[in-house]
Amino acid sequence: MKYRVALQESEEGFSVWVPGLPGCASQGTTEEEALANIADAVREYMEVAVENAAGMVIRKIEVAV
Repeated sequence: MKYRVALQESEEGFSVWVPGLPGCASQGTTEEEALANIADAVREYMEVAVENAAGMVIRKIEVAV
């Protein structure tokens, strides 16, 4: 899956978050490290989302933008 991420550079490195996944954020010293860290954060976010949806009917939809 592909997600749009927002990056912000600061004196400490890079902050990165996924606007489409509330609360899903990370950071890194370099842009490359921040992007690798947010990829891990997205995987963990999705695992928790699936666990929280246990017992619910799940559907996949495609949305054109």
